[in-house]
Amino acid sequence: MTLVQVDGIFQSYGPRPILERVSLSVGEGEFISIVGASGCGKSTFLRLLLDQERPTRGQITVDGQPLKGEPDRTRGIVFQRYSVFPHLTVRDNIVAAEGLSRPLGRLFGPARRAARARADATLDRIGLAHVAHQYPAALSGGMQQRLAIAQALAAKPRILLLDEPFGALDPGTREQMHAFLTDLRQETPMTVFMVTHDLREAFKLGDRVIVFDKTRWDPHDPAAYGATITYDFDARNGGIPYQLKEDQDGSSHPAAQPAA
Repeated sequence: MTLVQVDGIFQSYGPRPILERVSLSVGEGEFISIVGASGCGKSTFLRLLLDQERPTRGQITVDGQPLKGEPDRTRGIVFQRYSVFPHLTVRDNIVAAEGLSRPLGRLFGPARRAARARADATLDRIGLAHVAHQYPAALSGGMQQRLAIAQALAAKPRILLLDEPFGALDPGTREQMHAFLTDLRQETPMTVFMVTHDLREAFKLGDRVIVFDKTRWDPHDPAAYGATITYDFDARNGGIPYQLKEDQDGSSHPAAQPAA
């Protein structure tokens, strides 16, 4: 079942084109890794999915409905630079995020106590239990990023947008966060879009790996054209592009067609 449908997206900033002819179908629960050269519109694409920006042309729908023109609670995001609530303790950052999934945005009584217990379990899992009572300003950058990721996941968004979320983490902690994200996806079937420059990470975590690049190039004016999706790999089938997979087994996939 298609959850996110992107049809013919173009995005320009003034006269400068960033994206052109971007189309994509994503089923509910899929993990889409996004790779490509710096400056080819990957983060812009995430902002369009978040509804933080409106496309110059084209349309994005979620469950068949056009985006409303502003971010909402169904979509969570983690940027490369960590963003947490500085006035709340580490534990309360997790509790507050879980409250965002509730109608009033807050938790009380037994619900809050249960949320604090879950927050403690999460912090233990990501190696932050020893700083649960501290404030984010007292943490290192890598610890703040771990907190930001856990906070976004605690809100259980239907669509999770990750922009280089693990870039500031050391290799051991990165592996730990990979496992945390993988386990949580099994518990909560969220749809994930993740921008990364690490191809190994992209294929390890993603169900599909899409590549943004420019198919048109003017050597006299490198900014003349925008980027589009040039490859769509099936990361769960040896990295075979969907089109090749269809040619081999005669099957079809709702998102199998690579972008033109």
